[in-house]
Amino acid sequence: MGRIIAVANQKGGVGKTTTTINLSAALAGLGMEVLVVDCDPQGNATTGLGLSKKEIILNEDSTSYDLMTNDAPAEECIKETQLTHLKIIPSEQNLSGAESEILNRDGRNFILREKLQKLKEDFDYILIDCPPSLTVLTINALTAADAVLIPIQCEFYALEGVSQLMSTIALTKNRLNAELDIEGVVFTMYDSRTNLSQQVIDEVKSNIREYIFETKIPRSVRLAEAPSHGLPINLYDVKSNGAVAYKELAEELIKKNGKKTESSKSAVKNTTRTAGKVTKSGASKRAVRKTALQDKKSK
Repeated sequence: MGRIIAVANQKGGVGKTTTTINLSAALAGLGMEVLVVDCDPQGNATTGLGLSKKEIILNEDSTSYDLMTNDAPAEECIKETQLTHLKIIPSEQNLSGAESEILNRDGRNFILREKLQKLKEDFDYILIDCPPSLTVLTINALTAADAVLIPIQCEFYALEGVSQLMSTIALTKNRLNAELDIEGVVFTMYDSRTNLSQQVIDEVKSNIREYIFETKIPRSVRLAEAPSHGLPINLYDVKSNGAVAYKELAEELIKKNGKKTESSKSAVKNTTRTAGKVTKSGASKRAVRKTALQDKKSK
């Protein structure tokens, strides 16, 4: 049975999407079957894993927007990536309007949960990239998840917004998802050359009692460059300190969850750049479903 993890922090710029992309790729590199669900309207996890949002829109491929608003089954929204064991439900700009579209729907907080529960037997890990705000999309992710992974940057305002996120997690656990746990805190943008990074870590440890991962993600130029090439760091520069760190984080997560790796599998499907190649399956179904919904509204 797979584990659904929401990668969340309402503060922007903490390495949330970077962690989603590279942790999922590292898990896939270790033989785990992984699905990324891009629930951020910015769609950075989508482009960071080599898919073109422009082509997705032109092809009318089903996305997380359809998953949330148009009753699209999750299987119809899944796309291949450049890693054999890694798939994605992509996002595009229409997702920004999803909140207003589902606001008055009964069970609006459980839409993602109902869709993803059916996939847990097919994947070892399902990682949800949440938007940097506490919207209905984030609440859906927390309601669907087994646990929350919280990236915290090693900078001065590290704890800004974390207390509110913790309150939201507690409220979600109380009212919507009694099984929700905190997977742990992972430190990002760590710089061993400065005292500030260690001071931030010490401060966070004194304020947060949840599990804190031993692995720290370093500040890295190569990590920053990789998304512009549509590649996770383990395909862009496997020997970089960022790639090593995310592999160690993946190994720590797998060990924490008691799963076994299948490192003998060849995870890399194609190390050449194939960004923008999106499968066509689901395109006609999306158009038919959209027409049916329009007809239903006009009656």
